[in-house]
Amino acid sequence: MGKGWSKSDWRAKPRVQMPDYPDQAALHAVEETLSRMPPLVFAGEARKLKAELAKAAKGEAFLLQGGDCAEAFGEFSADNIRDTFKVMLQMAVVLTWGAKVPVIKVGRMAGQFAKPRSAPTEVINGEELPSYRGDIINGFDFTEAARLPDPNRMLQAYTQAAASLNLLRAFSTGGYADIHRVQSWIAGFTDAEEAEKYRKVADQISDAMEFMRAAGVTSETAHELGSVDFYTSHEALLLEYEEALCRIDSTTGLPIAGTGHMLWIGDRTRQVDGAHVEFCRGVQNPIGLKCGPTTTEDDLKALMAKLNPENEAGRLTLIARFGAGKVGDHLPRLIRTVEAEGANVVWSCDPMHGNTIKSASGFKTRPFDSVLREVREFFAIHKAEGTIPGGVHFEMTGKDVTECTGGVRAVTDEDLSSRYHTACDPRLNASQSLELAFLVAEELQDRRKLAKAASQ
Repeated sequence: MGKGWSKSDWRAKPRVQMPDYPDQAALHAVEETLSRMPPLVFAGEARKLKAELAKAAKGEAFLLQGGDCAEAFGEFSADNIRDTFKVMLQMAVVLTWGAKVPVIKVGRMAGQFAKPRSAPTEVINGEELPSYRGDIINGFDFTEAARLPDPNRMLQAYTQAAASLNLLRAFSTGGYADIHRVQSWIAGFTDAEEAEKYRKVADQISDAMEFMRAAGVTSETAHELGSVDFYTSHEALLLEYEEALCRIDSTTGLPIAGTGHMLWIGDRTRQVDGAHVEFCRGVQNPIGLKCGPTTTEDDLKALMAKLNPENEAGRLTLIARFGAGKVGDHLPRLIRTVEAEGANVVWSCDPMHGNTIKSASGFKTRPFDSVLREVREFFAIHKAEGTIPGGVHFEMTGKDVTECTGGVRAVTDEDLSSRYHTACDPRLNASQSLELAFLVAEELQDRRKLAKAASQ
């Protein structure tokens, strides 16, 4: 990786899911401006994340990756960042209780501005316009002016990402992430009558906190209890933006993507000889690869060889996204391919993208029960195959939205219209996210036994 590669090599490869900018002079000016900007993340942080992911592959850590479907300029606020960060902290504590290993916290934040689309255009009331591709590319409003790709949006995305990272770093180290504070938030969730079935776990976490206090272990005596490591990630879709912020790591002399700690390649952009794989193969960051129903064994072999030729631990995370009821048709063959190749990978479950439906009321939604079913199938298959389920990947928000149906505070089809705020895909709300963490924690208790057996 990085040798015999340059950050612009992707331009000679077939490109998909990317805009054609009508004003090339404006595009070049934006790229030149971004190339002079400081990177948003630093090489040492990405290396540390890679080392932690190497532990997740062995069952010695667990990956929690979550956040917005697509970050919107209009939704940007300190409160929204804080609320999503807060829910992820709560989820991480519950998952740590279940797994009894550290939980790696990676947000879909500070960079998740672009989205692949199923068609390049859409038609409303007989008018055809370019599809909305995320705020870094064009606007959501269905007008010709809004849907025109505008390279200057990359500058606004950079500014918002920098501000988000600044706040996340402050939250992570400034006392807000104190585990005793997080534990009290969890107790608040289970105090609600509908969440009573999770109270036993919350009480056990509370008892553990009380024991540590009594033993003199507090955030004042143990720095680790008062702060957390929090990383950012996004789909590396808009390659002009990625290239402009790619830098050379002064420690290793190798290229690093400066836009986020971890990048992933989507199911629509994973062509072995395509532009997105070409860019990601050369940077040193941890890379995620979405694996859907159309991923063949040969595809996976070729992609692993290209993205991780040195078989480096922690470098590659395979993010399975098949849909409830379909995991058994696809995951076993891919697991066996990985095992036959002797490949070092982290297996993560994305139970969101394969479970999107259109509700009777006309809203795109995801049933909570389907999301949970896919997670359970993912864990069950890894148990049957004797392999390690290394993480989960959710589209979620800290806001009290009504976009996914179900959960203990049941969102019905009729509720969807009340607080349906997403511009793209439906997200789990704060309550649904935390409930899912409790349910995944139950699965992780079995994983502990599997990891222990694998290490012997």
